[in-house]
Amino acid sequence: MRELVLVIQSALLDIRKTEVNDLSFVLATETDLDNTPFIGQWTFEQHHETLTNADVAHLIIENKQGDIVGYAILTGLLDPNKAVCVKRIANKIKGQGYGKEAMKLIVTWIFENTDTHRVWLDVKDFNHRARYVYESVGFIFEGTLRDSYFNGVKFESLSVMSMLRREYKREELS
Repeated sequence: MRELVLVIQSALLDIRKTEVNDLSFVLATETDLDNTPFIGQWTFEQHHETLTNADVAHLIIENKQGDIVGYAILTGLLDPNKAVCVKRIANKIKGQGYGKEAMKLIVTWIFENTDTHRVWLDVKDFNHRARYVYESVGFIFEGTLRDSYFNGVKFESLSVMSMLRREYKREELS
């Protein structure tokens, strides 16, 4: 497999590979009280391990002022079923359109730089804000994994959403 270029740019954002010195930001974003109800938390070691894993893209999202505003983790880059998972996307700065723009850029990068057939993710069923963003960039609700995630106190349900290459191409044309 050829080396994938992981610098993605738009008028609003730059997305690049995560470096070891970025992991303190990633961990702080994961444990931020505005994010913890909605995303999983990993240890430093778990994040660090992904930085050299060819099946994973660990990404930093920066605004044009050079501020790190979020991060994303993609898994399944080597999946024989050609399905890439947006394992995690989290923003430290909210309400600026960074999440939607980052998702657009990530989906475009995946379909334009890999032979991926399906991009998918799961989202906690009560995270309406994120689900709206995913739908607005073309993800389609597939179903609910009922009580599939134990948060340490109670079970939560996850909504599975995806976009197929043909749907991306249709969105791209409209």
